[in-house]
Amino acid sequence: MSKPVKAAVFGTGSWGTAFGMVLADAGCDVVLWARRPGLVDAVNSTRTNPDYLPGVELPANLRATTDAAEAARDADFTVLTIPSQTLRDNLAEWKPLLAPDTVLVSLMKGVELGSAMRMSEVIEDVAGVGADRIAVVTGPNLAREVAARMPAATVVACTDEAVAQRLQAACHTPYFRPYTNTDVVGCELGGAVKNVIGLAVGIADGMGLGDNAKGSLITRGLAETTRLGVALGADPLTFAGLAGLGDLVATCSSPLSRNHTFGTNLGKGMTLQETVAVTRQTAEGVKSCESVLDLARRHGVDMPLTETVVGIVHEGKPPVVALKELMSRSAKPERH
Repeated sequence: MSKPVKAAVFGTGSWGTAFGMVLADAGCDVVLWARRPGLVDAVNSTRTNPDYLPGVELPANLRATTDAAEAARDADFTVLTIPSQTLRDNLAEWKPLLAPDTVLVSLMKGVELGSAMRMSEVIEDVAGVGADRIAVVTGPNLAREVAARMPAATVVACTDEAVAQRLQAACHTPYFRPYTNTDVVGCELGGAVKNVIGLAVGIADGMGLGDNAKGSLITRGLAETTRLGVALGADPLTFAGLAGLGDLVATCSSPLSRNHTFGTNLGKGMTLQETVAVTRQTAEGVKSCESVLDLARRHGVDMPLTETVVGIVHEGKPPVVALKELMSRSAKPERH
């Protein structure tokens, strides 16, 4: 018999833990890495992650450690699921520990501030590995639903189809259905920009603007995501799939979405500081909206919704003023 696939998951938040469960349910030996000894002890002794997925029983073939070298040793897949803006520094620390042929898997949905790099680009830059050893998992994957083993589909993207197929096999379970894709650019941009649009829809919901507004924001948000993707060489069809429309709809319609919830609080009148204070986990769109807008401007792409979100979140523009400015823009053909 061949030995089980080993997966190291760096990050024990809700999505990292839930994806670790998926890998374990698919037959992998899974080691979660966490900084806090108390959380590691809880995972190993109670088979739960009380901080992020309370009440969810973890599989027997999943354990945790604070030792990054132990987690990374002999891993076929090294899964990175930490806040996107912390990736560069953390990965530089972990680089010497990585197994020689491990595939680095990004669960992160963001664009790096300053460099405007996608997460796979940061991984390639810091770890010094080729794109054929970097994969991305993205789609409508709300962590609490996945942890409850509710049906979900996702996209496993890598420029090397064979690598994508290996990861697909490693995370395919009766409740979690992965599809492969070689369009890493499109898949990553779909995941990053949907967080920004999720903020916009949340703000609209907090203001009580109704479902017509929500439908319009989702659709126009998808349009500007696609414009940016095409400018960067992505396949436009990717944005009609799970990594694009699927993820966008889930984020913009679920109370489980951190970005939607964050936006809703802003729309209700809370300040940025008040909203941050009541938000337990990272809402990636809060920081990534600036880097997404930076990326768009570098490529001459018009992204009015993203610009509006940046104005509200980072420039203190009142949502009612931002709405008036957005609605008074000059009329254009829909395919503009």
